[in-house]
Amino acid sequence: MSDDHDLDYSGEAVLACRGKEIPVDLKIKGYFQPLNGLYTWYGRITKNAELDALLEGKRTVAVVSTPEGRAECVVGDVDFWGRYRLSGKSRPPYHVPSTLEEVEAIAESEHHS
Repeated sequence: MSDDHDLDYSGEAVLACRGKEIPVDLKIKGYFQPLNGLYTWYGRITKNAELDALLEGKRTVAVVSTPEGRAECVVGDVDFWGRYRLSGKSRPPYHVPSTLEEVEAIAESEHHS
């Protein structure tokens, strides 16, 4: 997940868990799984001292909100850089193109870049 242009969402969010709301920065990527019909998304939360003090490296269920939406997720393992993993299924907390017009507009803009 090092190339931001390959991400579906990169930016500010609010993570609600264990009775607190914590501002976080995150990077998320997702994809549609045609076999089970679910959209699966995952990413990492940038190192955050407040979140680390609350979770102490433990997994939890949370709700993540971005300017584009909100979704339930699992906050999981911590990597070597202190970033928590974030994952969810179904509607993600960001906009996903859902019409042919939106997909064609994205393809057209990428073609002209």
